[in-house]
This record gives sequence, structure tokens and C-alpha cells, in this order.
Amino acid sequence: MTERLQKLLSQRGIASRRQAEKLILSGRVTVNGKAAEIGQQADTAVDRICVNGVELGQPPRCTYLLLHKPKAVVSTCKDPQGRKTVLDLLDAPMRTGLGIHPVGRLDANSTGALLLTNDGELTYQLTHPRHQISKLYQVCVRGLPTEAALQRWRTGVMLAEHKTLPAQVDVVKRLPDHQTLLRVRLVEGRNRQIRLVADLLGYPVTALHRIKIGSLRLGNVPLGRYRLLTETEVVQLKREAASPKAASFAKA
Repeated sequence: MTERLQKLLSQRGIASRRQAEKLILSGRVTVNGKAAEIGQQADTAVDRICVNGVELGQPPRCTYLLLHKPKAVVSTCKDPQGRKTVLDLLDAPMRTGLGIHPVGRLDANSTGALLLTNDGELTYQLTHPRHQISKLYQVCVRGLPTEAALQRWRTGVMLAEHKTLPAQVDVVKRLPDHQTLLRVRLVEGRNRQIRLVADLLGYPVTALHRIKIGSLRLGNVPLGRYRLLTETEVVQLKREAASPKAASFAKA
């Protein structure tokens, strides 16, 4: 099937669409031996597409994994500091050659649901700001948040000169040692957003665990392990991702 080159490279997990444009402009992408152009279309079944001289070939089958990320594991494919990455948790055949990568991230000290795939188009849709996919977290904070503080969190606070989008924040229960367990649902994924907002309000996070991505539930996946998504889950996730400003606060 004929597709724009930017989309093809994104689908393979080689680069984001914006990065793909830079590759094309720098002359590092060729189609049938000729330098590619922005907006050009091609078909991997009949055209010879190369990036840095390496032919794309036929695409691997798309794989969709739900991982239960532990602490001290980073949500990247490689880490210059030599820390364990989420790819290190996969079985050997899935670590290389398939283009599997994390969709979004959880910081090293956070745990819970993380989607991994080699479907570049789904990655693009799930991480693009116009597709507001909700994510549900269990968050332990130090202190006993007041209703006024919770309401500020719900309506949005200023972070780096931009106000956060409205969020659902509910108290689950008070914990020993002057801590509180919250349930937080977001439709944006700014870096360390929950931790930064909690710090700003005066209730630092002591533990953060993601339990749901859109309609996708972590369930009983063991810590440090993963499972394949079912066909029904993939179809539903794609439906949510394809809908701009998707129904962000569906029932938990």
C-alpha cells in the first residue's frame, strides 16, 4: 500500500514524523536509488526504500505488549548511564530487530502500566497532544491534602508557564505515617507532571503507580513481566487513539 514516507518511517519506529522529515531533507532517505522528497509516497512491497543506505524491507508484524514496570528501570530503549531499561525486561527475541519501543514513559521511581509496541502510527497517535488518552494512577503523597489543594489540582496549576489540563483527583484513604492515597486521572503526559504538581501544592509524592492507559488495565500482570494485548484490546486502543480529544474520563 502506498504511504507518505514520513508515515512509513514512523510506522517502523525509525523516527517520529518530524524526525523523518529531517532525515529526508538531509538526503539520508532514498527511494529506488534516488534521494527522497518531503511528501513523497512509496510502497514497501514494490519500492526499494533505504535509510542511511539500509533497506527497510518488509515490515515486521506489529506487536503490542503491556508491561508492569518496576522501580529503577528507565522507560527508554537505551540508557547512556547504563541503567536497566524496559527492553531489558523482554524475552530475548523481542529485544532487537522488531523495533519495539515504549509508548510514553514512567519515570524511574514510578511503577505500573507501560505500553510497548513497534506500531509507529499508534505511538504517534497515543503521544500526540490532540489525542487526549486518559491515564489512571494510584498516588501516595506525604501529608493530608486539603480540599482547597485538591481543587487547585483538579482545575489546573501553572507548570513551566503553561497551565495543566483539568484532572480527576480523589482521596482513596488516609494512610499511616501522615500519608494519603490518591487516585489521579490525567489526559496529558507532561514530564513528571504528577510529582511536580504535588510538590507545588506541598504534598510530595512518596509512591506513584499507573494502573490504566485508556481502556487498557494493568490487572494482575506480575511486577517486571508483560503480556500480549488481545486483538480486542488492540482494536479498542486504536479506536481511542484515532479520536481527537477522546472521551477522557471514561469509568475506571
